[in-house]
Amino acid sequence: MEPAIVLSISVGIALVAITAFAIYTSFGPPSKQLADPFEDHED
Repeated sequence: MEPAIVLSISVGIALVAITAFAIYTSFGPPSKQLADPFEDHED
């Protein structure tokens, strides 16, 4: 394979992995530990 193809595939996989991790953190089990700072300081 050419280096440009390998680099493109690597960047694509990295983007998909980061997106999947962000979705898992936002909506999965770890989301129970997240705090909303706007609700904490509401007057």
